[in-house]
Amino acid sequence: MRAVTRRAAVLGKPIAHSLSPVLHSAAFAALGLDWTYERIECDAAELPGLVGGLDPEWVGVSVTMPGKFAALRFADERTERAVTVGSANTLVRTEAGWLADCTDVDGAEGLLEECGATGESAAVVGAGGTARPVFAALAGRGFIRTTVLARSEERAQDALACAEAFGLAASWAPLTAAAVPPTDVVVSTLPGPAQSDDFALMDALSSAAPAVADVAYDPWPTLLVAAAESKGARTAGGLTMLLHQAFRQAEWFTGEPAPRAAMTAALAAARAAG
Repeated sequence: MRAVTRRAAVLGKPIAHSLSPVLHSAAFAALGLDWTYERIECDAAELPGLVGGLDPEWVGVSVTMPGKFAALRFADERTERAVTVGSANTLVRTEAGWLADCTDVDGAEGLLEECGATGESAAVVGAGGTARPVFAALAGRGFIRTTVLARSEERAQDALACAEAFGLAASWAPLTAAAVPPTDVVVSTLPGPAQSDDFALMDALSSAAPAVADVAYDPWPTLLVAAAESKGARTAGGLTMLLHQAFRQAEWFTGEPAPRAAMTAALAAARAAG
């Protein structure tokens, strides 16, 4: 082990469920780093004071809800993609202070890669903060247009603007079975508890594309993924997104390539253990 000890953590509220310590502890061990990674209960209002008061041995923090918007505002420096997405899930200590990045974009890229998403059009379910890194990943993969399926057009306006900022032609459609368009990939960005049990909607979404991805992973498979797999679609889920965003975070924290095999194995073991 290397002599210098450093610290990192994940901030959020609630935070007890977070799998980030599993991933980053495995990364540190695989890289031979005698570093620690912990969970800290912290809401958006508490984040500036907490991070601003961290001692120099802290290399960075992962940020989950509800602190992602506060993390972006707090930072001294921000990556371009974090600014365009409008939130940050990663804060890294630099000589200038704290740098904010959105490695959720890397997570979304991994999600699209795993389900083999190709083509020009995408349907994104949900207009919340999780949809925004998906737009970045779609644009990076060569998609040119997206339909945002959300309860109301008014609530979708910020998401549409973000999609357009990444170069996508974006339009809104109501979240109903009849409004689901044929497309090249469907990506659901709704958290597990918010997912619909509307059979007609799930049937329409799972039939709309040859590739279907869902950012949720608990319970797994989600209703959408189960329906899509029954129809032969290529699928991917939220654990893939979690892994890929953590790979990039580990690289930010350590300055070394992420030990992907070790992190993947640790996550699989943790999920198997329940």
